[in-house]
Amino acid sequence: MLYELFDYLQRTYDLPGAGLFKYISFRAGAAIILSLIISMLFGNRIIRSLTRLQVGETIRDLGLKGQMEKAGTPTMGGVIIIMAILIPCLLLSRLDNVYIILMILTTSWMGIIGFADDYIKVFKKNKQGLKGLFKVLGQVVLGCIIGIAMLVSNDVVVRMSPAEAVAQGYEIVETVTSRDLQNPDQLIEMVHVKTTLTNVPFFKGNQLDYAELVGFLSDNTDLWGYILFVLITIFIITAVSNGANLTDGLDGLATGVSAIIAATLAILAYVSGNIIFADYLNIFYLPNSEELVVFSACFLGACIGFLWYNSYPAQVFMGDTGSLTIGGIIASMAILLRKELLIPILCGIFVIENLSVVIQVYYFKYTRKKYGEGKRIFLMSPLHHHFQKKGMHEAKIVTRFWISAIMLAVLTIITLKIR
Repeated sequence: MLYELFDYLQRTYDLPGAGLFKYISFRAGAAIILSLIISMLFGNRIIRSLTRLQVGETIRDLGLKGQMEKAGTPTMGGVIIIMAILIPCLLLSRLDNVYIILMILTTSWMGIIGFADDYIKVFKKNKQGLKGLFKVLGQVVLGCIIGIAMLVSNDVVVRMSPAEAVAQGYEIVETVTSRDLQNPDQLIEMVHVKTTLTNVPFFKGNQLDYAELVGFLSDNTDLWGYILFVLITIFIITAVSNGANLTDGLDGLATGVSAIIAATLAILAYVSGNIIFADYLNIFYLPNSEELVVFSACFLGACIGFLWYNSYPAQVFMGDTGSLTIGGIIASMAILLRKELLIPILCGIFVIENLSVVIQVYYFKYTRKKYGEGKRIFLMSPLHHHFQKKGMHEAKIVTRFWISAIMLAVLTIITLKIR
């Protein structure tokens, strides 16, 4: 909203300083500050309201130290995160940008699913919450929307040379004139194409076309490539959102890890939306994707602001309202930036937490079937509870997970130049 307002003021009245809103760096910085302010201003009020409504966390006694002390702590605090994301985003980003539209939709959609789950748990006194079928269905619908929008929208494109586009048979949306980065005085023609291409780390070409993976099925490889792309989008959104949900088990754990991921996504969005950096790093230049830097800044500010209240000892829990939302945001943004294959590295904490549960359940069932008695690999899953069972203090576990997340974030950025 403010972008359009100041753009109008600059064009019409030549208002001094109005041009600042054209700069991504300025709007991103302002977004972080505004998100923090909103979290600080409204966080305490929302926590008091949740306490007054007796929206307290119900704790099952799992024998973990300090666990029962958390009983009654307000939950559904994810509302603070959602508010601190959406308000700055609506004010500071370009609302005609398809990437921003999709991210606002993702935040709202996953927030509604998480809120419904928490509402049923807290107010309906049903510990199961929203049925798993409806959760998965909501994630599938979002995956379909994101995947299909990327395939049909003329604004979600990759810039490449006409020769490469023709050789690969990609649908050309428009032809643009661009300066040759090797010879700035020379103009060259480039094209914007719709494609199922994505960046892939550690390979020389640094790219993968999903259509090539299913080319053996029939002559209509484009159709099968589109189907595979949508299915992968659905899988990633479901896996990451559930991974974030599982990680949200200790004070500040999911919030801090998500803040680190948000900062990394901001860097990825910046280099993907900057033609010079994209060319230097040999990654796709995605026109208009630079607006995702502003959204990432909103996301980062919201996570840090919520951490003010969620750090040990937590004054509020995010609940599924927050965890499902941040998971959906991370997955959707990685897909939109065509960096989804970096998720196992970037979201390594979520992946490990997910795997610890899967391995624990599978091994228990396997040993029970084979030996008549189920055995466990971990003292308890998800993984953070394993360390709690070993006697490690909650704050130390969280800090070490944050350090691991920082290492994974740095590795993610490094992969942009590793071929």
